[in-house]
Amino acid sequence: MKGYNPKEWFKVLFFIQKSDTLVKLGPFMLLIFAYSIGMAWLEIDYLKISENSWVKNIPIMHSLLSFVISMLLVFRTNTAYDRWWEGRKLWGQLVNNSRNLALKLAGMLDNSDEESRKFFRRTIPIYAFALKEHLQSKVTLYMLDDKEDEDIKPEIDPEKHVPNQVAKLMFAKVNDLYKAKKITGDQLIVLNQELMSFTDICGACERIKNTPIPYSYSSFIKKFILAYVVTLPLGYVFSLGYYAAPIVTFIFYVLASLELIAEEIEEPFGTDANDLPMGKLSSNIQKHVEELI
Repeated sequence: MKGYNPKEWFKVLFFIQKSDTLVKLGPFMLLIFAYSIGMAWLEIDYLKISENSWVKNIPIMHSLLSFVISMLLVFRTNTAYDRWWEGRKLWGQLVNNSRNLALKLAGMLDNSDEESRKFFRRTIPIYAFALKEHLQSKVTLYMLDDKEDEDIKPEIDPEKHVPNQVAKLMFAKVNDLYKAKKITGDQLIVLNQELMSFTDICGACERIKNTPIPYSYSSFIKKFILAYVVTLPLGYVFSLGYYAAPIVTFIFYVLASLELIAEEIEEPFGTDANDLPMGKLSSNIQKHVEELI
């Protein structure tokens, strides 16, 4: 996720980043500009359509459809942002739950039980990193190459659901502590609730990732934007002449940018500039857990 200062207007307005929609839409904008110039030349210089032609009334259609397309794009961007914000809340919840689990374990475990403390010191942050890579469809095992993780590594199959396997290891360890009478039954119930929240967060993140915006809806908006833009020069050429080309290009930039932004943020677990900083959040979990346990 790209960090920035919203108060730096000059930098925001005049510095173009790779993630800017202007960069992504550049080739299409040139195509629309050339198309608009061609339509202006065709109507004004080649066909020499009269000012009294019915073609001049085409902008009436655009004035009627402008409200429809604006409502569609507002709904589209709001829906995409809701998905992004829900993902951010889930990862914030994961950070808090990891801290709570570490706090409770630090208070429940005996200070001399270094083996158990070391286990949770490693597995709690490993769950966060494993969830990050799971959501990004990476079949890897974060931090399991260290020698101190030799007792964990053989029990995890990277070809299967890694976060579930890490959660299973943590629950099994808590259950072993209860059997060894290192924690009480009440403490087991408390820890069980914290461990359940990990899987709940994972399932909610998977729901966002695996349920994209319906294809027909996304496809319709793109086709609507294209049809709306390519018909703009037909009527506006009579009132704007060749100046219709840059104006139509700018309208295309605004409408298509809204759709691009919605596409980028509706899947918040990727590696785009505006996706969630899951790596940074996982590192924070690791830092805080190591401080607590």
